[in-house]
Amino acid sequence: MSVQKPSIPKGTRDFGPVQVARRNYIFGVIRRVFEKFGFAPLETPTMENLAVLTGKYGDEGDQLLFKILNSGDFAKDVTAEDLTAGAKKILPKVAEKGLRYDLTVPFARYVVMNRGQLTLPFKRYQIQPVWRADRPQRGRYREFVQCDADVVGTNSLLCEAEIVLMINEVLSTLGLTDFTIKINHRGVLSGIYQALGGVGRESDLFVAIDKLDKIGRDGVTKELLERGFPQAAVDKVFGYLEVSGSFDEKLAALRAAFGQDGVLTEATAGPAKGLQDLTEVQQYLQDFGFQHFERLDFDVTLARGLSYYTGCIFEVKVNNVQMGSISGGGRYDNLTGSFGLPGLSGVGFSFGVDRIYDVLEELQLFPEGAVAAPLCLVANFDAEGRSTVLPLLRQLRDAGLSAELYPEVSKLKKQFEYADKRGIRFMILAGSEERANGVVKLRDMRAGTEQTVAAAEVAAALQILA
Repeated sequence: MSVQKPSIPKGTRDFGPVQVARRNYIFGVIRRVFEKFGFAPLETPTMENLAVLTGKYGDEGDQLLFKILNSGDFAKDVTAEDLTAGAKKILPKVAEKGLRYDLTVPFARYVVMNRGQLTLPFKRYQIQPVWRADRPQRGRYREFVQCDADVVGTNSLLCEAEIVLMINEVLSTLGLTDFTIKINHRGVLSGIYQALGGVGRESDLFVAIDKLDKIGRDGVTKELLERGFPQAAVDKVFGYLEVSGSFDEKLAALRAAFGQDGVLTEATAGPAKGLQDLTEVQQYLQDFGFQHFERLDFDVTLARGLSYYTGCIFEVKVNNVQMGSISGGGRYDNLTGSFGLPGLSGVGFSFGVDRIYDVLEELQLFPEGAVAAPLCLVANFDAEGRSTVLPLLRQLRDAGLSAELYPEVSKLKKQFEYADKRGIRFMILAGSEERANGVVKLRDMRAGTEQTVAAAEVAAALQILA
């Protein structure tokens, strides 16, 4: 029999004990902040019906969906005519389900299916893996965990302000200080398009704008010209995109530019409402006493996820590492409409835990306590000590302390090396002499110090030292 070399699919990863402990540390911080702000936990299935997923993420998103072949003879309904017609004809007959692409669309489906039991506004958070058939690269995986928080059933911009507060609190708690919370509004982007007089396709404009930080002005200009936008329109676009200054100064500059171009016609119009909403979010934050406006950037070039976002949109970048956005989201006014419940507004955002992990690792921000290692190791000297060290081990665990006994009688040097590699802080030594005197030696592996403690008092001593 040939030996198969073990491997895992590209874009997926194994997580060892250290990685799992550090990820759980991140999850714990995020979960505590979500719950502090009144969000309740929710979980949805790994699989969704393809009809639920398709058409929600745009053409590119549909291509990145992982499809699941039907059970049994999945090709039984495929005809020779289907084979010549191509994948679009075959797919509905061989695959009815797919792995979820994000957590927002399954959440919208859940809301519609359970609308009779939900109290609106409904605030939920969800921490689960998602899958995308993307090209794997650093910071981009085919399987990764999202941490979403969404509110549905209210138009209040208090929700947008609280998204800024939650992002700031989570990242600050994780030890990050140099990050930018970018915010824009769908109405502002629509205003830029309206100012062009309707030349070209709106979606083409936004796709090109969103690439500005990656390909620069020359690259965006080239793309817009190739998509049929005249040079005069491209120049006008950059007149809007290159506004500078503080949050207030950018608002004022765009208000003046939209007014000059005749775009601000009524309070409910897209660009006017966009500027008004952004002003109100800023006012909410000021009333909250938000202390970090230097981290909040009104970024006119931000144009993420426009397939279902309709209002404010967010994206978060850590400034001192080479990494894409670690969080993003926005307002969607009719995501549930495709499931038969129109007009239910919602807003939400997501943390990309895998990218946050890479950032914290690069900046060495994981605390020592994020590694899951026992607090202490009881040394195994000889078989005669079993009747002493096993009750001692039970005493430690009954006191709520994490402890283990080295499983074999072995040289003390080997046991010390084991404790050191595991990151175990304390060693408990109970040799024949210590056992005869009813004491143990308690060694602090980190400090390199040692003290003698009565065996009956070792748990209390550890609780003080830990």
